[in-house]
Amino acid sequence: MQNAVKRGPHKRPKVSKSTLTRLLSYLKNYKIQVGIVIICIIISALVGVAGSMFLQVLIDNYITPLLLESSPVFTELLKAILMMGGIYLIGVISTFTYGRLMVTVSQGILKQIRDDMFAHMQKLPIKYFDTNTHGDIMSHYTNDTDTLRQVLAQSIPQVFSSVITIVSVFCAMVYTSIYLTVFVVIFIALMLQVAKKIGGNSAKYFIKQQKSIGSLNGYIEEMIHGQKVVKVFCHEEKAKADFNKLNEELCKNSTEANKFANIMMPIMGNLGHLQYVLIAMVGGVLAINGVGGLTLGGIAAFLQLTKSFTMPINQVSQQFNSIVMALAGAERIFNLMDEKVETDEGYVTLVNAKYEGEELVETPEHTGIWAWKHPHGDGTLTYTKLTGDVRFFDVDFGYNEDKIVLHDVTLYAEPGQKLAFVGATGAGKTTITNLINRFYDIADGKIRFDGININKIKKDDLRRSLGIVLQDTNLFTGTVIENIRYGRLDATDEECIEAAKTANAHGFISMLPNGYDTMIDGSGEGLSQGQRQLISIARAAVADPPVMILDEATSSIDTRTESIVQAGMDGLMHGRTVFVIAHRLSTIKNSNAIMVLEQGRIIERGSHESLIKEMGKYYQLYTGAFELE
Repeated sequence: MQNAVKRGPHKRPKVSKSTLTRLLSYLKNYKIQVGIVIICIIISALVGVAGSMFLQVLIDNYITPLLLESSPVFTELLKAILMMGGIYLIGVISTFTYGRLMVTVSQGILKQIRDDMFAHMQKLPIKYFDTNTHGDIMSHYTNDTDTLRQVLAQSIPQVFSSVITIVSVFCAMVYTSIYLTVFVVIFIALMLQVAKKIGGNSAKYFIKQQKSIGSLNGYIEEMIHGQKVVKVFCHEEKAKADFNKLNEELCKNSTEANKFANIMMPIMGNLGHLQYVLIAMVGGVLAINGVGGLTLGGIAAFLQLTKSFTMPINQVSQQFNSIVMALAGAERIFNLMDEKVETDEGYVTLVNAKYEGEELVETPEHTGIWAWKHPHGDGTLTYTKLTGDVRFFDVDFGYNEDKIVLHDVTLYAEPGQKLAFVGATGAGKTTITNLINRFYDIADGKIRFDGININKIKKDDLRRSLGIVLQDTNLFTGTVIENIRYGRLDATDEECIEAAKTANAHGFISMLPNGYDTMIDGSGEGLSQGQRQLISIARAAVADPPVMILDEATSSIDTRTESIVQAGMDGLMHGRTVFVIAHRLSTIKNSNAIMVLEQGRIIERGSHESLIKEMGKYYQLYTGAFELE
């Protein structure tokens, strides 16, 4: 595209407090499953506490008395052990159930997020895709989304389970020994300070890591797309150098992020072991001195409770890094979702029409007659036949507000006329066609379509009235006929074949291995550039639009093929208003009007013959005295 917008620098992602709330809002579609998960987590946490507390009963009431008997009977002890086993079995079942459910819930949420993201992306203006690399956009669907998988399936349930466990275990610890509980709280406060310090350093690098991944993916996508250019110009070393720079940045950020993440668990684990030893020592001293009524079973139970208390804290600290990384990815995803969508305040729509007498009326079937449907405030409707009259009045436009690229453009294309734009690269030719279909909105002036301000026409209907064949072909994975039908999804096979004949593509398609059912991938590697362009032209033909825009449509076709295609194009353009952008001036000699653009201004207008007589810029271009850049 001419006058392409410069890609701006990436905004530094900042994880807001609302990101987690917004992410959790997706759980509302799984209320029943989440309810079951919460119940199972609570049961699992309580089972852990019950098992620890039962240990005191087991030691004090069953094991200790048996040590004093000469002929111990283990029947009651066996029953108690079996009871404890039953309690733990309930915990295992609960843990398995909520783990299995969260996998289903998390995958469902990820699907919904991808659906929402893709649906929103379809509403974004062309400007967004011009100012963001395709690889970085793809990174939202791959890396950023993948970071959410673990946090939804494991981290969030784990954190909730840990909170329930901590509360219930704390109550049990207070019940067992208030003195040891105070000691544990002081020690835990120290552990939390350590986790906060390490986690804070890790978080900022995880955010930078996600940004670096997006930049690297963007670069890789560009290099893959332009690999032939890289080879032709021996650009391999420079490409490797640029890649290494981005890769080094990703390596640095990932190393720093994971360095802190990896040392978190060992430090917290060793602090937990130290606490376990200290509690055993303090508990023993208290029991020997008869402080707090501690028994051997009480100390054993408290030590078990301590493990149950510190373990969830360790787990939370371990999950902290996953949560931060996921929130960084979620922030990027929500930033995309929050991008301003393409606004459309139009109310005039395009409909099929037919004449009943002299009156134009709407009809559901395709008649070849189109009409603009105007709703009025009083509830009445009027219909205006689409003729293809397009006019610009004093139009100014700039891709950036501070740099205007079109200046005071005034032009008209009457119904059925062929209008051609010529000029050097960057003169504004493609920009004018982008304004006709409202890929961008003008800064000043007016554009009218059949006397209607195009701002009043719904964008979908406006674009449906325009057929566009671009210089760069875009085919999609599927059969040849499916690619042609992309122009109008309800077109029959016969209509698609007829469109291919119109574009003179039928001959080469018939010689393909499976004809119109031949599979092609998105790049169309099995087809020549000219063949891909012919399919694009057939796609525009099957849409049967009232207005055509041909942006260098034959520039990639050899001269012999061009003459064949041109004949088909003339048939396609018959009776339609056509805008043509061409560097080959021989293809536009039969245009009704030719406009010469220079630095965003129309400097000449007229037929081929009249412009030759003027001996101005067009004459210089046509005779070779001045060549297009």
